[in-house]
Amino acid sequence: MKRRNFVATAVAALFVLGLSPAGFAAQPANESLKAPTVRVGVLATGTANWELDTIKRYGLDKKHGIDLVVSAHTNKNPAAVALQAGGVDGILTDYIWVSRQRSDGADFTFVPHSLAVGGLIVRDDSGIGSVKDLKGKKIGIAGGPVDKSWLILRAYGQQEAGLDLADVVETKFGSPPLVNQILLKGEVDAVLNFWHFNARLKAQGLKQVVGVTDMLKQLGIADESPLLGWTFSQGWAEKNEEGIKAFLGASRDAKKILMEDDKAWDALRARMKPADDATFTALRDGYREGIVSKYGAKEIAASEKTFAILAKLGGKTLVGDSTTLAPGTFWGGYSF
Repeated sequence: MKRRNFVATAVAALFVLGLSPAGFAAQPANESLKAPTVRVGVLATGTANWELDTIKRYGLDKKHGIDLVVSAHTNKNPAAVALQAGGVDGILTDYIWVSRQRSDGADFTFVPHSLAVGGLIVRDDSGIGSVKDLKGKKIGIAGGPVDKSWLILRAYGQQEAGLDLADVVETKFGSPPLVNQILLKGEVDAVLNFWHFNARLKAQGLKQVVGVTDMLKQLGIADESPLLGWTFSQGWAEKNEEGIKAFLGASRDAKKILMEDDKAWDALRARMKPADDATFTALRDGYREGIVSKYGAKEIAASEKTFAILAKLGGKTLVGDSTTLAPGTFWGGYSF
């Protein structure tokens, strides 16, 4: 065999074996070009899936240079455990949880995702036109005694009516679907539920007396105070800065599409499971109202004020030993 043919054959064989001509392992071309993976855990029935579906459908993860992997969880506790165990890179949760974790020594941090919060929904025959009319009434509340919307309503009641509603109303705590059900059955006069469950009630003609966002404004918090956000380890973010910023960029792009393009919602209808067109529209519009438009020093300051209100009424059960927002709760590596 001629020398030049022998050399060519030998070099080709080395590449087949995964070796470079110099004798070092050669990285397969498809592996070297593979986009970094960002793993996100969310509730299987959560509204965050509407955004994540949009990211995948429009190829926004690929556009930003990542491979987004979504895992579904039955409730927020398994999602939090998965984050703490390193099973996922990020989850959607509230900054109260993040602050408590940081106070206990963890390094989780938060970037705002949504302003969408609940409000006080009433039956037409309830006789409730303002928070002053709640005395002696029955209220259904999604969650428990330290539900954040309930604590904000209590603070609002103290300011506007001089009442601690915990002392003057009959409360029934339960799951979001149950809370809606007991209102429709007439077992309570009003409910305080998550925004998307309230949207379903408003689509049926029930009315909102006051929203949590309006309560916060009356309590002196005029700037956006986003409660829910994408949460991840600060250490992981520092090592994967391009990946987390790419995910957050894809998230922003998806929000823009969902804000501006009605047709983008058609593909989400099956996941949303609206009872009718009115419910579909109410869910779409409610989501759009909750889209965060800015994130910076003013929004962080507003959240610190909200935290103080929640800490005062929720106590250690909600915030643990720290009565102030833990430094670093809001990630400083990203703003818009």
